[in-house]
Amino acid sequence: MPEIHAARRTRVQAKIAALGAEAALITSLVNVRYLTGLTSSNAALLLPVGEPGILATDSRYGPAAARDCPGIELVIERFAESALVSVAVARQLRTIAFEAQEMTVQRHAELISAHAGLTFIPLGPAVENLRMVKDEAEIGLLARACEITSAAFAEVLPAIRPGMTEREFAVLLERAMTDRGAEKPAFDSIVASGPNGAIPHHAPADRRFALGDLVTVDCGARFGGYHADMTRTVAIGEPAAWQREIYGLVAAAQAAGVQAARDGMGVAALDAVSRDMIAEAGYGEYFQHGLGHGVGLEIHEAPMIGYGREGRLSDQVPVTVEPGIYLPGKGGVRIEDTLVVRAGAGAAGSAELLTTTTRDLLVL
Repeated sequence: MPEIHAARRTRVQAKIAALGAEAALITSLVNVRYLTGLTSSNAALLLPVGEPGILATDSRYGPAAARDCPGIELVIERFAESALVSVAVARQLRTIAFEAQEMTVQRHAELISAHAGLTFIPLGPAVENLRMVKDEAEIGLLARACEITSAAFAEVLPAIRPGMTEREFAVLLERAMTDRGAEKPAFDSIVASGPNGAIPHHAPADRRFALGDLVTVDCGARFGGYHADMTRTVAIGEPAAWQREIYGLVAAAQAAGVQAARDGMGVAALDAVSRDMIAEAGYGEYFQHGLGHGVGLEIHEAPMIGYGREGRLSDQVPVTVEPGIYLPGKGGVRIEDTLVVRAGAGAAGSAELLTTTTRDLLVL
């Protein structure tokens, strides 16, 4: 997709010029991939205003960069950041914007000491902000990741039974995702049973499922670099009254959040839609994390949806909606979908759900 990457670089160059910089040094590997198409563990991009850019990587990735990044100058150098700053000096570029949110203090100090006379100014999250709005090709990759996730979950769901451990089920689920075409899991799967369900990010352990458990499964596949994210909570055996109560409340709050996720909706206001329902039912203290987040080349990216957050949703922004209730010592419920905000009036402006597994309480 060289044309897409070139168009992305042009948009970033407008941000660079607006800051009064002559070029930007892009060091976030995710942002380098977004702007060039190169996937690597060592790369950086020097993006002067009005030029295609200079990509630096080491010899391990040189052939891939030459193949996948046409129309951009290539430098093969192990120390990519320093090499690109030297290029900037040679081309008499004096004011360089840099990704302060990614660069360490030590790396920044080394660049300044080795290249006297340059002025470094923060670029800010310029690339991350552009990444929020996905093109249809990106949404297609994300949709495929979600399709794999939903299908893999449906395939292994019958395996949840008394005696199986959390870890065993996590391995089974992740294998099903890769067997169905995932590059890898989007993140380490969460499988939390019984009282472990009260821990939002519980790591699967050797606890065995038991009759009467609620089991929360948070999982996702990665496809084409894009990350799916889905959570479902199921019951082993007939649920107790308290389990049905909190499940019904979380399901209603999640459905309300999905319905409210529209173009122009403030992220704090969206969080309040679900949070207020849970608080009004008397469970507010048991839902303490944000309602959701953006997804894409990273599993957690802008926009962050939570109380005290700023910003608004817009067309073609994929996000998650994931309220939960966590009762210490007893268990918990979380329901999460990945969706894409769509602009338009009426039904045309409804969010597009990418994770399709039923949100009804499944009793196994």
